[in-house]
Amino acid sequence: MLIAAVEQALKGGVRAVQLREKELGVRELLDIAYKMRELTSKYNARLFINDRVDIALSVNADGVHLGRQSIPVNAVRRIAKDKLLIGVSTHNINEAIEAEKDGADFITLGPIYETPSKLKYGRPIGVDAIREVKTKASIPVFAIGGIKEDKIEGVMDAGADGVALISGILGAKDIRGAAREYNNAVSKYQRVKGSEF
Repeated sequence: MLIAAVEQALKGGVRAVQLREKELGVRELLDIAYKMRELTSKYNARLFINDRVDIALSVNADGVHLGRQSIPVNAVRRIAKDKLLIGVSTHNINEAIEAEKDGADFITLGPIYETPSKLKYGRPIGVDAIREVKTKASIPVFAIGGIKEDKIEGVMDAGADGVALISGILGAKDIRGAAREYNNAVSKYQRVKGSEF
């Protein structure tokens, strides 16, 4: 089910997929990661593995995405050398600056808007947080949290380099169509800014 949904999203133009199945055992996660690597390669998209540097290296993923409780960025660098891009989840300007200083290649910043999947991170931080982070950080910033199609203009105008989302695409009846719409909306701004990641 997940593989088929992700393939529809990739057919719609999604350029990066993050595998974040935290509840799976190692072997099951590895099996899905190999399938995701095959799919993302087929559609010329990047694959990021949530937290698991070992699995990311095993399947030749493009990168790993780390949370606040994950292995530190500098430890990932020592393990992976230059084989993986490293993304870090951030929720405010201090975390964003720290992630860049620690060597992250990019950050996700949010929740920008209210969303059930990000309630544990507190109240939405809003688009002004993107503007603030972009004045201090030189690495790409991807907005996350409650990013629906009608919110793209706001986050991109605030300086986001792109968006990260789940339900906006995987929760749609037409996954491929939703992915195409998001991709078109974001690409329009990236062509203007010249900052495609």
